[in-house]
Amino acid sequence: MTSQNHFMRTMGKQIFINICKIPLLLLFLYMFICSLDILSSAFQLAGGKVAGDIFKDNAVLSNPVAGLVVGILVTVLVQSSSTSTSIVVSLVSSGLLDVGSAIPIIMGSNIGTSVTNTIVALMQAGEREEFKRAFAGATVHDCFNWLSVLVLLPLEAITGVMRLTSGAVVESFNLVSGENSPELLKVITEPLTKRIIQLDKTVIVGIATGQEVLRNRSLIKVWCQTRIMVQENFSILSSENSTVQNAEKCTHLFVETGLSDLSVGLILLASSLLVLCTCLLLLVKFLNSLLQGQVAKAIQKIINSDFPFPFGWLTGYLAILVGAGMTFVVQSSSVFTSAITPLIGIGVISIERAYPLTLGSNIGTTTTAILAALASPGDKLAAAFQVALCHFIFNVLGILLWYPVPLSRLPIRMARFLGERTAKYRWFAVLYLILCFLLLPSIVFALSMAGWKVVVGICVPCVAVLLCIVVVNRLQLQNPHLLPCWLQTWDHLPLWMHSLKPMDKIITRVTLCCRKTRNNDQSHTSLEDLPQLTECEAEKNLAPLSQNGPSFIYGYETETGAVFDSLNGKSSRL
Repeated sequence: MTSQNHFMRTMGKQIFINICKIPLLLLFLYMFICSLDILSSAFQLAGGKVAGDIFKDNAVLSNPVAGLVVGILVTVLVQSSSTSTSIVVSLVSSGLLDVGSAIPIIMGSNIGTSVTNTIVALMQAGEREEFKRAFAGATVHDCFNWLSVLVLLPLEAITGVMRLTSGAVVESFNLVSGENSPELLKVITEPLTKRIIQLDKTVIVGIATGQEVLRNRSLIKVWCQTRIMVQENFSILSSENSTVQNAEKCTHLFVETGLSDLSVGLILLASSLLVLCTCLLLLVKFLNSLLQGQVAKAIQKIINSDFPFPFGWLTGYLAILVGAGMTFVVQSSSVFTSAITPLIGIGVISIERAYPLTLGSNIGTTTTAILAALASPGDKLAAAFQVALCHFIFNVLGILLWYPVPLSRLPIRMARFLGERTAKYRWFAVLYLILCFLLLPSIVFALSMAGWKVVVGICVPCVAVLLCIVVVNRLQLQNPHLLPCWLQTWDHLPLWMHSLKPMDKIITRVTLCCRKTRNNDQSHTSLEDLPQLTECEAEKNLAPLSQNGPSFIYGYETETGAVFDSLNGKSSRL
């Protein structure tokens, strides 16, 4: 009886502690979302005017590849796809840019907005397996966007399918300007974020549309609220009413600090990243403590299970609807995908379930843009609605390409590969971010300045070679006998051309980290240091053994890690 009472008291205490953790969990989630908003403001302060300058050269934007790269770079600079989209809408409505040239920019914006959840995944680098899952779950969004662009950008350039379809839809509707759609998440977060910083985003749009008078104007708002008072005019000449505007000063922290936009942006960037990292680490810790034992198993089973046969295929489409609905509620795909990234890392959500949720998030953010476009002024309504509709069509076509057929779900396999690479070489995550979102777009943008012929002449062979390497790698792993002997492994090439190990050694020496671990590792032989023996080479090397003494031939298989001994015909595992 005493032991039973002790057990009941222990269980009651544990339940009480878990219940007390829930408000803290919600608080950290709230701070996490607010820090994402401040992070976006920091990037806009630091690079907003540069983003506006990038949009000024309309001759460059007429090149589809250049437009795609501009969309990526601008969205990465301002950390907000809505800001880059609003600039595009303003350019189209003012006649400075046609819809056909705006579509590649929208595609690039779709890629650039996925950098946020990839940055969030870096915060789980402390634990190798969590980092592997989190980075794979975050980059599945990147892989989907890149693959969709590789197919749909050439298709759009040749056929104009999205431009024609969206134009037909716009003409068929009798559009009337409406009210702004409610931003449900803003209602919750703005009471805090408005106390920290408020921005005048019209400055970026004005610079992009050529209003040079705004170049010296700060993005930091000084006058926020405007009260409109109606007064009667009793003049003899007129008896009409007149309006008097009375503006009030903002009350945020940086309203009159005298600091430049860049200085404020860097301060907010450092502080928001600090809060973001802290909240994310605490979120992961609290989730790990709450989701333990039978509770974790039950939640994982519910989230990751499919409908009973024969309706199992409907589960993914339901997840797409859930992702779209949740994104519509929070009105930000970055917030939704960043929020589920820690859950992927701790194993609550599998990457197979995160993939349709991410696709739904892409759809949800476009519906929000469509509603926002419908609230545009009359002169900008048609252009805003058509641009938002092109964004919607792009994501729908991408889903049709990379989801319905299980074999076509390449983003999942690509993301798993990236997760495995980052789990083994954690610096690869930073390299991936710099390469995919800054270096590669910048190189392509520089090439596009020389004309589309130069871009096609360089990029098409590079993409073709990359695809050939991918195909050969898959055949090496699954059906090596279909390849000639010299292609069954890459061992005939220098090590740096087919392995990250040489770069890992260089980075490890430069950073002077993990010296003890490195010294221990050097005393053991790793799989990558052993020669891979293909079937063809084995036939050549299995010649009669020397009579002077035993000879041994060792090799290993990369997939299984099996080590075989040609003398004894035995195999073992390292």
